[in-house]
Amino acid sequence: MSPLAENSTAMTDSDFELLHIERDAGVVFATIDAPPINVMTPALFRELAKFSVHVADDDSVRVVVLRSDNPDFFIAHFDVTAILGYPTDGPAERPTEHVGFHAMCETYRTMPKATIVEIGGRVGGGGSELSMSCDMRFGALDRTVINQMEVPIGILPGGTGTQRLPRLVGRGRAMEVILGGVDVDARTAEQWGYLNRALPADELRPFVTDLAHRIAKFPPQAVALAKQAVNAADELPLNEGLFEERYLFQRLLRTPQAQPAMEQFLQLGGQTRDGEMRVGDLVAGISTDCDDTGD
Repeated sequence: MSPLAENSTAMTDSDFELLHIERDAGVVFATIDAPPINVMTPALFRELAKFSVHVADDDSVRVVVLRSDNPDFFIAHFDVTAILGYPTDGPAERPTEHVGFHAMCETYRTMPKATIVEIGGRVGGGGSELSMSCDMRFGALDRTVINQMEVPIGILPGGTGTQRLPRLVGRGRAMEVILGGVDVDARTAEQWGYLNRALPADELRPFVTDLAHRIAKFPPQAVALAKQAVNAADELPLNEGLFEERYLFQRLLRTPQAQPAMEQFLQLGGQTRDGEMRVGDLVAGISTDCDDTGD
């Protein structure tokens, strides 16, 4: 059981005050609404954590999208006034399991759903750390800005940032962002690998929405186990990762969706010259009965 599970008992979509939840064809959109600048207060953190558990085991959910309607801010950063109240009367302790913010980030990283972040404005601190924990990040040219502002105020990115950022952009660039506290524009963030893509602002939401619906149409076990296999690349040496990949491939062959999906691929023109010349569009037409998720 997730360490956050006890916080999600009997939650429904309408129980969230700072997140507006919409569901559409297997996609759940969570729009953050914590004016004026979407600071990640303890209240917003709790809702994001509860939401992660709320959707992680929901078989009707195949893709999760986090976004904000505030044109200037996705999430500003974690609430500094809350951090000032953290207890310091005693020695620092080294944890032995993920709790709190780390547990939330791990839930988004490991849940068997695709997790996508639509970053239409600024994102910083804990908001950036949450974003890096998700599977994909998309931003808006001339609007999206990434910042880790912790070191200038005497702390460090303590919500997974020092571990996630180097894995995304490399050690030297992570040092520039973390030690320098610099703003990184959307184009640079795309070039460095933080953002999957930086799009014109008016194209960002349609692109993310279309991608989410595209993924949601595919066999959910294929999405879940492919994500698990990719995550193994961060967790296992190459040789062990290859064994894991082969095992997960074998598991998918035994699911009820695999054969119908492959047959549809051939029926739609797969393995023909014309079909393979437009294979990205061709596979978008594959849709299987996803009610039975198999093994």
